[in-house]
Amino acid sequence: MTSVGTVLVAIVIAIGLIGILLPLIPGSILVFGAIGVWAYLVGTMTAWVAFGVATAILLAALLIKYLWPMKRMRNADVGTWTLLVGGLFGVIGFFVVPVLGLVLGFVLGVYVAELALRKNNRLAWASTVHAIKGVALSVGVEMAGALLATLVWVAGVLAS
Repeated sequence: MTSVGTVLVAIVIAIGLIGILLPLIPGSILVFGAIGVWAYLVGTMTAWVAFGVATAILLAALLIKYLWPMKRMRNADVGTWTLLVGGLFGVIGFFVVPVLGLVLGFVLGVYVAELALRKNNRLAWASTVHAIKGVALSVGVEMAGALLATLVWVAGVLAS
């Protein structure tokens, strides 16, 4: 693979990393796809091993991304219904205030759902804080996985 090709793969990976923070772009999928294209074009055993390790890291991060925050939210008594309402408000918020509205809508939705369930402002806000922490944890896990996969790719590039 040429230097230009490697730089293009690096750019797609960088866009993927940004996409993890901005929910407009499928971040981990871009990182995975870029490393996969690189491995295919390079075609060496080192490239395929790097792709395999990166894939395993991304899959582990995906699994942890959903299981760990959900467990924490369930322990904090934040129910599935609350998260669904938060998600619905997040989607609506995304169209009302592009990008930032997704987060604002989610927070508002969780708060409204918890306030309707608990009828207590303080308890509703406490549940909302737990939901926000869960989302932040989820994004952090995905970012850590994508960064580790990127480091594996860099090692593969240097070894090829």
